[in-house]
Amino acid sequence: MTTTEVRALLGSGAVAALVPVGSVEPHGPHLPLVTDTRISEEACARAVALLAARGVRAVVAPSVPYGVTDYAGGFAGAVGIPAPVLTTLLSALASRFLAEGFSHVSFVNNHLEPAHDAAVRAVLAEHPEGRVSVACPLTRRWGRTLSDEFKRGDCHAGRYETSLVLALGDANADVPDVRASYKDLPTLTVSLADGIREGKTTFVELGMADAYTGAPSLATREEGDALYEKLAEMVATSVVEGLATSGPT
Repeated sequence: MTTTEVRALLGSGAVAALVPVGSVEPHGPHLPLVTDTRISEEACARAVALLAARGVRAVVAPSVPYGVTDYAGGFAGAVGIPAPVLTTLLSALASRFLAEGFSHVSFVNNHLEPAHDAAVRAVLAEHPEGRVSVACPLTRRWGRTLSDEFKRGDCHAGRYETSLVLALGDANADVPDVRASYKDLPTLTVSLADGIREGKTTFVELGMADAYTGAPSLATREEGDALYEKLAEMVATSVVEGLATSGPT
């Protein structure tokens, strides 16, 4: 959008801003470093239509692609920022979006590292109730709606995320997002959730020598589309409930 278009949009009524949040980190030998950001972007894009059907106008803002990537330490391409920096950045962005006239700001996060998630959620305490929300599948409310692999925790660049990237639909690109090698990768059953509870702090300690766990070879575009329906519903609900809490703006 141009500045003129944004001015006209904000001048014609309430509009929510959906801000995709991700990371730059390895996702196995078959998915790009920006996988988490791409998933957040697509979930936001699909949520816009759901919100429109509920009488809420929303736009997808430019993404925040850098996050906390401590678990990926030692792998090429793991470029992260400290948790306090992320919180400060997102809080400042929320303040500016609201000052510009947006009715609500939803940070949509699909990078599930605990310190990263906590840094994103810390933004909520810095703004009036209902004006800012965080949509993330780590919460039990939404996590239980997703696939069995996600619920087990062996889902980093496995069937869950590979299906979501397949559903982005660029298989015919010169360099497709999902490299063909995903079909030959063996299934791993390393649970991130269990390993984190045990105090392990890196992919290597967890036993993820190739920065993935799960079953990428079982991924399908159809499963990815079904998962996006649930992620988009998560985003739309976060906005609708936030607006209901904050009241008229």
